[in-house]
Amino acid sequence: MNNKAVLSTDSKEGQMSADIAKADLRSGKEGVTLQTAPTLYVDGGGIQFAWRRLGPKNGIPLVLLQHFSGNIDAWDPPVVNALADERPVIVFDNAGVGRSTGQTPDSVEAMARDAITFMTSLGLHQVDLLGFSLGGCVAQQIASVRGDLVRKLILVGTAPQGGEQHLMAVLQAAFADTNAPDPRLPLFFTSSANSQSAGLAFLQRARERTEDRDVESGSAVNGSQAKALISWCAVVDPAHTILRSIDHPTLVVSGSTDTMLPVDNAYTMYKAMKNAQLILYPDSGHGVMFQYPEIFVRNALSFLNA
Repeated sequence: MNNKAVLSTDSKEGQMSADIAKADLRSGKEGVTLQTAPTLYVDGGGIQFAWRRLGPKNGIPLVLLQHFSGNIDAWDPPVVNALADERPVIVFDNAGVGRSTGQTPDSVEAMARDAITFMTSLGLHQVDLLGFSLGGCVAQQIASVRGDLVRKLILVGTAPQGGEQHLMAVLQAAFADTNAPDPRLPLFFTSSANSQSAGLAFLQRARERTEDRDVESGSAVNGSQAKALISWCAVVDPAHTILRSIDHPTLVVSGSTDTMLPVDNAYTMYKAMKNAQLILYPDSGHGVMFQYPEIFVRNALSFLNA
């Protein structure tokens, strides 16, 4: 593997700290982007997690939790890079995804446990979380069971437990669209000319990294993740137990016409959570932050820095 750096928690604590410092120097702010940052590895709970680090060495890290079927290189580079201009940003593959070892769980609860293992294996004591789609479900679960680990939450294009989802129907429609150059175009963007143009630009940006690219998800990952998301939304909980247990400052973000996890989910989260703000973007679908990367980053940083 190119640019491979290994960080193992099997080493002594002092050596682990030294290795993290070395990783920080290699992945610091100057000149390092999502497209160029080395892929690092850390062992935790019997899993070797693949991850990258961008941004300054000091500050509360912003940990990104990825969408269904996505890996590290499925993030939009200008979003990640601009966030890293002001704070440490960590992107990673959860268990079984991309270059991380282990088996992909089929429940949000297990995915949250693995993500917590990853963060604690890096020695992180407090983080901000940005969870997109399935990653937003995982972020809610983490904040509910390990509130001490989380400072603030950004939940993008996601759903609460018991929320509305149309995953399989939307996936089937997207893959049946023979006119689309990539299924992400109908999955993430609306049919308007402006949204489609933004989608094509996103697809081009997402292919910019050509060396040491992450491994695409296969049927094993997709099947487990689909079951996890569908099961999460199938739980009937009119009391919104998880949402009401989260008192962290939270920014809820949604596209106006998200067909996969509809905008009503965002309203539900905003109303049920104790300390939430809500932003809706016009003429946008599931990939709202990829359609409006500059505006999204401004909103996200304003929230995180407040």
